[in-house]
Amino acid sequence: MSTQTLTTRTLSASSPLSGRIGLAQTARHSLALAGRGVTKFMKSPIQLVDVILTPIISLLMFVYLFGEAMSGGDTDRYLRLVTPGVMVMAVFQASVGIGASLCADASTGIFDRFRSMPIARSSPLIGAVLADIVRYVVCLATLVVLALVMGYRVETGPVASIAALALLVGFALSFSWISVYLGMLIKNPTSVQGLMTILILPLTFASNVFVPRDDMAGWLQAWSDVNPVSLVADAVRGLLNGGPVAGSLAGTFAWMAGVIVVFFPLAMRAYRKNAG
Repeated sequence: MSTQTLTTRTLSASSPLSGRIGLAQTARHSLALAGRGVTKFMKSPIQLVDVILTPIISLLMFVYLFGEAMSGGDTDRYLRLVTPGVMVMAVFQASVGIGASLCADASTGIFDRFRSMPIARSSPLIGAVLADIVRYVVCLATLVVLALVMGYRVETGPVASIAALALLVGFALSFSWISVYLGMLIKNPTSVQGLMTILILPLTFASNVFVPRDDMAGWLQAWSDVNPVSLVADAVRGLLNGGPVAGSLAGTFAWMAGVIVVFFPLAMRAYRKNAG
C-alpha cells in the first residue's frame, strides 16, 4: 500500500464529515501531510542536492576567494565572522524551493484532491512548509561539518548552539511563507524562483553577513541595523561565538512574526482562489 494512500486514510479517519475543524485536527492533518512531504524527500534525495552544494560553494568561496582581501589576510578571523552569516544566507535561499514546488504541484491537480477531503484548508500548505524542515536541517548540517573541517570552533555551549540552529530553522520557516504566497499566486515555478531571488539578494548583500557593520557606508549601516538578515546573523553570531543577543533576537522575532502575520493569510487567500 502506498504512502499517499495511507496518508489519505489517516487524514480521512481523523476528520469529521461535517462541522468546523478545530486547531488540534488541523495540526494532525498538517503533520500527516508533512510526513508525506518528508517521504518524498527520502524517496528522491536528489531534491536535496541544492541545499548541500550551495552552502559548500558559498562558504569556500567567501573564505578562500574573498576572505583574505576582506579580513586583511586573517582568514581565521573572517571564518569566525562569515560562518554564521553563510548559515543565514543558506537557509534563506533554501526557503525559495517551497514556493516553486507548490506552484508545480498546483498544475497536477493535487490541491483539488485535498480540497475534496474533509481536512483543514490550511493543512496542505502548513504540511508542505513543515516538510521543508528536512531541507533546512540538511543544509545546516552540511555547513556545520564543513566549517568545523575548515577550522571554525563554537565558543559557547551546546544549549546556545542548538538555540542558534533552531533560530535559523524558525527564520527560514517564517520567511518561506513569502515563497508560498508567490507559489500560489504565480503559475510559473521559474517566475517564483526569480522573484524570490530578487528579494533575497538585496537583503543578503546589503547586510552584515559578509562584512562587519562598521565597515559599511553610513546609510548602509542604518539599513543593516533593521535588515532581518543582519539581525538574525548577529543573533546567531552571539549564540555561537559569544556576545550580546537580546537586541538582535528581539528584532529577529519581530520580523518573523510580522512576515507570518502578513503572508500566511495572503498565502491562504491565494490558495483558496487557486483551488477554486
